[in-house]
Amino acid sequence: MKAIIVLLAGWLADLFIGDPSWLPHPVVFFGKLIATCERWLNSGSFRRFKGALTAVILIALVYMSFYFLMNWLYGINVFLGMGVGAACVFYCLAGTTLVREVREVFYAVDRSLEEGRMQVARIVGRDTSQLSAQEVRTAALETLAENLSDGVVAPLLWYMLLGVPGMMAYKMVNTLDSMIGYRTARYRDFGCWAAHIDDIANYLPARITALLMLIVTWRFGLLPSVTWYGRGQDSPNSGYPEAALAGILDCRFGGPHDYFGERFEKAYIGSNDRPLTLDDMHRAIRINRSVEVLMVVITVFVLYFIHIIHLYL
Repeated sequence: MKAIIVLLAGWLADLFIGDPSWLPHPVVFFGKLIATCERWLNSGSFRRFKGALTAVILIALVYMSFYFLMNWLYGINVFLGMGVGAACVFYCLAGTTLVREVREVFYAVDRSLEEGRMQVARIVGRDTSQLSAQEVRTAALETLAENLSDGVVAPLLWYMLLGVPGMMAYKMVNTLDSMIGYRTARYRDFGCWAAHIDDIANYLPARITALLMLIVTWRFGLLPSVTWYGRGQDSPNSGYPEAALAGILDCRFGGPHDYFGERFEKAYIGSNDRPLTLDDMHRAIRINRSVEVLMVVITVFVLYFIHIIHLYL
């Protein structure tokens, strides 16, 4: 039952607080570790090997550190362990923060295109300086759909499977991919393993996210198109939640993206290239929140079921 209380406390904190900018965040520390390793090792020969070693060691280091930390804290005081565990859950979930950011993107681009470009640059890795107003809105909704998997469903799934250490290790996996998992000249070799590990870690969450989106909107007829467009992307995962949201909203995502001065042709998702509106943003956020609540309920149910099994073993 402790795992359920920790989960609910951390989730409610994220739901009502989000990630205040003044609050120190472990992902910032993860990012500094990754940046230091990349600066020292991403040069010369054997870049792919050094990148693989970096990714595996950092992920294992985070998992083992939090495994021993949580055991030590619970050994001292159960409430101390639960408090730190809830804080970790709070840090790993990113539902509220992205909802706020996406909402601000739509409001900003309605005020001015340049303000919208600057706002969306906070949540996407691509170059936003030349985006049109439609592309700014599209980028925001794509990120909302992808983050529903990366920032909500996946952390909850890994918490369900491996507890706080697994959730934190997943956060390192996700941070590695967001920093070095690109196919640019600089990161193609060094970040190769980081990208592949992230693909593996998100394989189930991406598909679960898409399915939950169809469940909360009762749009099961979209399943064939979600599968079709999901399989047609360079990424083995991100296309599934994006395809689900594009199908529900009857709009089009994808197209060319610029990363670090290089252009990448991303396949389109959906065929209705209509203008996106504030109503689309509000609807997408409602879907996002509904999936989040449903995934929390599923996680609580599974953890309770595991608890009951342990009682009778």
